Amino acid sequence: MRRLWIIRLVIVLMLVGTHHVLRAQETSRETVPNVPALTEFHKVIYKIWHTAWPNKDYDALTAFLPEVEKGTAAIVSAELPGILRDKKAAWEKAVGELRSIVKEYRAAVEAKQKQQLLDAAEKLHAQYEALVRVIRPPLMQLEEFHAVLYMVYHHYMPGESLEKIRASLDPLREKMAALNKAVLPARFKSKEASFTAARKDLDMAVTELSAAVSSNDLGKIKAAVETTHDRYVALAAVLE
Repeated sequence: MRRLWIIRLVIVLMLVGTHHVLRAQETSRETVPNVPALTEFHKVIYKIWHTAWPNKDYDALTAFLPEVEKGTAAIVSAELPGILRDKKAAWEKAVGELRSIVKEYRAAVEAKQKQQLLDAAEKLHAQYEALVRVIRPPLMQLEEFHAVLYMVYHHYMPGESLEKIRASLDPLREKMAALNKAVLPARFKSKEASFTAARKDLDMAVTELSAAVSSNDLGKIKAAVETTHDRYVALAAVLE
């Protein structure tokens, strides 16, 4: 009887452990701004852009058509991770443009039109880069802050999990400190003043959130989380 009880206990512990691992993996996938289908698509794009296109290798460009169409189909059916939900409209627009370009690519292959095929291959590469820009964080420190805030705003606050919100404060402050030290890439130089002002507002919101959590007043905490999220959105918009 004792042995049976131990076996049951071990099974329960294994199931609990598996559940936590799966939840952690799910959370990781949800907060990482990545689309595996787009990453996979880079393989054929690389071969087209760095070998076939510059060498005007029409046979190779023709041979790549099935791989291009397969990769495009995977991108069309891909789902964005939760952290990219605000990019959905831009993503769908870019995917629609990709599909149109692939149709041009196929038409050029079928008609054996060499220049049109070269042009379609060039447009295909440009559209791949456009898709990457849609999901690529403009500033890594901002995205790392967002990854923490995402869980607070979309999971912990709706679930009224004060304990998890409180546990997120240190990581949030840590990411905010790193964001405060971040230097904008040269391409955003003209936006530096607006970025600095919006970043200061976000920093203040994080401080106010800390005070709200200390009060244990759920209403104040929710309001502070909303403010922090709004100011994050405003800061991110500066870099769009």
